[in-house]
Amino acid sequence: MLFHSFQFFVFFCIVFAVYWTLPGWHQWLPVLRRRCPHRLRMAWLLLASCVFYMSWNPWLILLILFSASVDYTIGLQLQRVASPAVRKLLLIVSICVNLGLLAFFKYTNFLLGSAHTVLNVFGFTYDQPMYSIVLPLGISFYTFETISYIVDVYLGRVKAVRNLLDYALYIMFFPHLIAGPIVRPRDFLPQIHRRKHPNWDRLQLGVQMFLIGLFKKAVIADHLAMVADPVFAEPTAYATSAVWLGVVSYAVQIYCDFSGYTDMAIGAAHMLGFKLPMNFNMPYFAANITDFWRRWHISLSTWLRDYLYIPLGGNRHGTWKTYRNLMITMLLGGLWHGANWTFVVWGLYHGLLLALHRAIRLPAWMGHRLLRPMWVATTFFAVCLGWVFFRAQSFSDAYDVLRRLAWPVEGKTFAEPTVVGAVGLLALVFVCHLFGTFVDVKKLERRLPAPALGSALAVMLLAALVLMPEDGKAFIYFQF
Repeated sequence: MLFHSFQFFVFFCIVFAVYWTLPGWHQWLPVLRRRCPHRLRMAWLLLASCVFYMSWNPWLILLILFSASVDYTIGLQLQRVASPAVRKLLLIVSICVNLGLLAFFKYTNFLLGSAHTVLNVFGFTYDQPMYSIVLPLGISFYTFETISYIVDVYLGRVKAVRNLLDYALYIMFFPHLIAGPIVRPRDFLPQIHRRKHPNWDRLQLGVQMFLIGLFKKAVIADHLAMVADPVFAEPTAYATSAVWLGVVSYAVQIYCDFSGYTDMAIGAAHMLGFKLPMNFNMPYFAANITDFWRRWHISLSTWLRDYLYIPLGGNRHGTWKTYRNLMITMLLGGLWHGANWTFVVWGLYHGLLLALHRAIRLPAWMGHRLLRPMWVATTFFAVCLGWVFFRAQSFSDAYDVLRRLAWPVEGKTFAEPTVVGAVGLLALVFVCHLFGTFVDVKKLERRLPAPALGSALAVMLLAALVLMPEDGKAFIYFQF
């Protein structure tokens, strides 16, 4: 049930209508008279979230319910137990259960394949088993959410949830369930207890964000995929100019695809009276790699900082240990993205860039604002090189792409209409970044007459419906 599908539109309309009319049902249905309308709404959202998740694979709902039950129970025990040793044991059990499930479903075949390769190097041969394991959608995201809950309860940052329905909704709230943003318990759980009232301004904001995300996904990301996908599928067949266009197209594709999903998730949540955290802030206008990670996939980068980098020691124990912690954090962040050594290299690459940025102290004059465009372009170039490893299926493919980027070669090129369309979409994203950087968008929206804003949203929706490819693609981060 993709956010940009008609199936989801019907599903959300039903969820929305029942959600906001439940107080009326409370008045005239005798069976509901003793129930709080707010609790009924939360129960309805949990039921809808279960249906949403089961639309992909009905049986995998048992896995997420098992994981939620384990952490709910351990959270209550952490609240009651005073012994430091027992509390630490409970924390370890919870983390091991969650990471164990993630490792089994996501990394079993990867680890077996890696072991097979290493043993072959030393002369040992055996038939490598390959298991048909279905990767549960969203497992990477909700695993991090469960870990953050248990760690926060253990450290006393939040109190354990006493109502299983509340905890299950925190994990399974369908707008963020599949691909984030990764929500923190202290941000989301209080919203469950807050009574919801219809708010037209918030509804408008939700619809607006959903339509922007739909446009990013259906018009920009899916059309740029028509350039990026062929290049990465057969890099040796394309000329250098086509490879450059493919790499830059992929950089913008993954941004519009993932930020488009996030915008739709935040918009859907707003329409239901919830607020999810911002996940992107014009990342391709970052002036350095540290700034990029403050703007890109913010909920993941802050999670890695708070639950991995800082517990490892952060920057508190000297320069070299700081670099070590950066490398470990980004390596594991790369592995989180996918069960392939190319993701590990992508993580190490970004860890190296972050370490170099900390290590190299540039003269003060090089930070002048007039030089910012140069640093933005340099950062974007470095990020694009990293995307090659992220997107390539193998190191040989990544090598072929990088070789063609560095050295001009002949080969296939794209038809002129395809090139013009891709360049136009890239220019559109660039202009939007400029607009978002130098214009107070919220102030502008307040000054726009309602008919003008409504017309702009209608045009955006029409463009998305007309230009959406017939074979609309799933979101890239669904596979992580």
